[in-house]
Amino acid sequence: LIELEGIDQPTSTAKTGKLHCAANQVYYALDERGAEFGLLPYQRTLQMPTMAYCPLGRGTLAADRTLMALASSRGVTAAQVALAWVLRHADVIAIPKAVNLSHVRENIEAASIVLSDVEMETIDRAFPPPVEKTPLAMV
Repeated sequence: LIELEGIDQPTSTAKTGKLHCAANQVYYALDERGAEFGLLPYQRTLQMPTMAYCPLGRGTLAADRTLMALASSRGVTAAQVALAWVLRHADVIAIPKAVNLSHVRENIEAASIVLSDVEMETIDRAFPPPVEKTPLAMV
């Protein structure tokens, strides 16, 4: 629950003067992990989910060699592995772009992929998590 001074409140919360934020939308993908250092943990304390836009890294992750190797061993696409990585947390919602029906289906199927500890370690080596606060990426 966040109080915002001087902001018009929705009529449903006008009496309390508090605004209920449904989610915080940030660029969050393997190639942009800055939100992991402080923002995601802080939002968890507020029980505020994260909405990850560009979860496929502006399309570049679909051609990443590490992700392609992991995907090949599972019979899925690199994009599905990248999306499964974003979706590994119950409080992260991904909004990937899909330009055709086959991509929509792939995105849906990615939600059922559970990455192993070994796969997560491989991904972390290729896309290291932040070790200090970094500016958040924006598109």
